[in-house]
Amino acid sequence: IFSDYARGAIRLSSIMELPVLHIFTHDSIYVGEDGPTHQPIEQLVGLRAIPGMHVFRPCDANEVNECWRAAMKLTRHPAVLALTRQNLPTLDRSAVASADGCERGAYVLSDAEGGLPDVILVGTGSEVHLCLGAKEILAKEGVRARVVSMPCTALFDAQDEAYRASVLPSAVRARVTCEAASTMGWDRYAGLDGECVGMTSFGASAPAKDVAKHFGFTPERVAEAARATLARVRGGGAR
Repeated sequence: IFSDYARGAIRLSSIMELPVLHIFTHDSIYVGEDGPTHQPIEQLVGLRAIPGMHVFRPCDANEVNECWRAAMKLTRHPAVLALTRQNLPTLDRSAVASADGCERGAYVLSDAEGGLPDVILVGTGSEVHLCLGAKEILAKEGVRARVVSMPCTALFDAQDEAYRASVLPSAVRARVTCEAASTMGWDRYAGLDGECVGMTSFGASAPAKDVAKHFGFTPERVAEAARATLARVRGGGAR
């Protein structure tokens, strides 16, 4: 939340094309008892809206390393590294894709078996783990889900069309995005038939786990959103 106080300097670093790395922690409502005054909602989308700014929100230690590498390659653009307050598990990269996909902004972290997935779950930061949990829930129901980690939208948008289509194929209209912040901007990845799991209000003061459950940041909620977008697609159209 305190990025607001540094907003002028952050914006100027982009105007001046300086490769400054701004590092922030406590990046979501998981701040918990500190409440809505300290829980960022609109800050991530606001930072992403700065022309030239690259905002990285890694999901584990390996992604932190790779996002740092990607940021170091930026010679005329500043970057923001947005880190969580809470502990996160380090993913077993023998079971999921290598974190070097961060260099391209987004990558297929865990794919569905048997061809194109039924639904694509896109997460950033701590919410990537919710998408992985939802994938397991959906698998038990016979739904094939792909999990995409998207730590940096700016880098992903800069990729060629072929790569972007390989991650988010147009043939798969059932999509869910999940980030514990404002949903603004995520509709361009979710599409007309998709669902955006995120914040549309300020947060609340409570233990982090209670806040997350209250606002629907659980694997079950992501799976529910997946079912909704699948039903919409299979029903024949957008809302």
